[in-house]
Amino acid sequence: MKKFVVLSLISFLILAFGATVYGQEKAPVLEFKASGWMDVISEYRTNVPQPGAGTSAAGGTSTNNVVYGAPPAFRQPTANGATDQAFDKAEAYMEGRGRLKFDAVMGKEMSGTFQFEFDSTRWGERVPAGSTAQRNYAGFWGVSDRSALELKHMYFTFGLPWIPVPTTIMAGIQPIGIRPSIFLSTDGPAITAAFKIDPATIKLIWAKALEGRDWAGDDDDVYGIEANAKISTFTVGGYWVLFNWNSYYPNLEGSAGFPNYRSDVWWAGLYLDGKLGPVILNFDFCYDDGKIEGRGVNAAARDVDLSGWGAILNIGFPWEKFLFGFSSIYGTGADQKKTSATALPGSATPWGTNTTKVKAFLVPGGTEGSNSHAIVIDGAGINRGNSGFEPAADAHSRAGQGGLWINKIYAGFTVSPEFSTRLEVMNIRDTTKNGNTIGDALNAAGRPINDSDVGWEIDWFNTLSIYKNLTFQFGGGYLFAGDAMDFRVRGAANGTNKSPKNPWIFVTNLTYSF
Repeated sequence: MKKFVVLSLISFLILAFGATVYGQEKAPVLEFKASGWMDVISEYRTNVPQPGAGTSAAGGTSTNNVVYGAPPAFRQPTANGATDQAFDKAEAYMEGRGRLKFDAVMGKEMSGTFQFEFDSTRWGERVPAGSTAQRNYAGFWGVSDRSALELKHMYFTFGLPWIPVPTTIMAGIQPIGIRPSIFLSTDGPAITAAFKIDPATIKLIWAKALEGRDWAGDDDDVYGIEANAKISTFTVGGYWVLFNWNSYYPNLEGSAGFPNYRSDVWWAGLYLDGKLGPVILNFDFCYDDGKIEGRGVNAAARDVDLSGWGAILNIGFPWEKFLFGFSSIYGTGADQKKTSATALPGSATPWGTNTTKVKAFLVPGGTEGSNSHAIVIDGAGINRGNSGFEPAADAHSRAGQGGLWINKIYAGFTVSPEFSTRLEVMNIRDTTKNGNTIGDALNAAGRPINDSDVGWEIDWFNTLSIYKNLTFQFGGGYLFAGDAMDFRVRGAANGTNKSPKNPWIFVTNLTYSF
């Protein structure tokens, strides 16, 4: 009996310590990782604005015209030839951005991420009079110790071991991207779940765009699903995303704090990436549909229906050190007899009618960095897409190719492992009806002139790897502007329009990544 007790005790101790050792071997070890990048960009340009509202007195395309529209005041031709206007004048400045990312990794099961961003939109910048803003203003002289640190991401990722298929959950303030070249690229608070069911991956998204009053149904929510699968040499996928915004848009509220507008708009898309033999194929199609509703608007103008679509087809032919290709980028345009520049219910069109429909291809409010296909027209590559005629992004606004049709051919050449160059030539057409997407010329009756020729653009991009982690890019674009780029002259009679000098831009980008 004693032997049995002793042997049992020894067996118990072996199991106990064995389990402890096993647990120690399997216990994940916390590991901290840091990564990031910083860049220095130079800009030299004429008649090529910074997209969106901009953060400088010299930046910005438009602050409220989200479907088509006029340039802000400082970019308009004037009858008196005001000397403080940017129209037809060369602009030059430096800017820079840095990102610092920290990952707390605990094995393969879990990690947490913080990412910070630092911006100087203009070296030597100044804060607008009366403003205490410091975000994006890191480039001060003498007192550059600004509060320019921004929290971009804060999320954690973990797996769910009890689900029979590999599952990953991401929760927190995170990057949200679905086919950024045509649809969505933004950051925000969200919970996403990804399921790997070979050969498919399915991703579910819920995001909170606005938390209104806690006791009222005025929140803005985003719901989405994306799925793709590897089929032979191709990745084929699709998505559906609903923007249920009970306050439209998030920062546009009435004087009493109640939403003036609400919207329910959804996007659906299909895509394909892969190779057919040596030929590279990329295809995207995206469709938007829904409506914007207004409060306190007469019944005849209470609703605005939205529906539009965009598509991208790219075909590339690699040959030794060369790459030749063709791309077609299309986006439906609005009808200015039915759509105002803001597309809000109750707003009047340039033809004096109520806004009823938006046929322009739109992207969701908050989207940034997408649709970069031409450096002059809608931004591309070297300067992080920081050029072009894209509108502000708070509301659902036209995509970079919304109201445009871009057909381009390109050729790239890898000169050496350290240096490559690429040339693109494209024709750009206007698809907006009864008016133009970018230009706002008027006839003598005060009605918009309809033209289809935006022009021919030539872009040139170069990349030089100085070291493994230090890259220098340089290049730019030149647009031979067509009639669809003409602007009305402010302070002059209707029918007095002016063609801008051909827009052009030259940029450099020195980036250190780590």
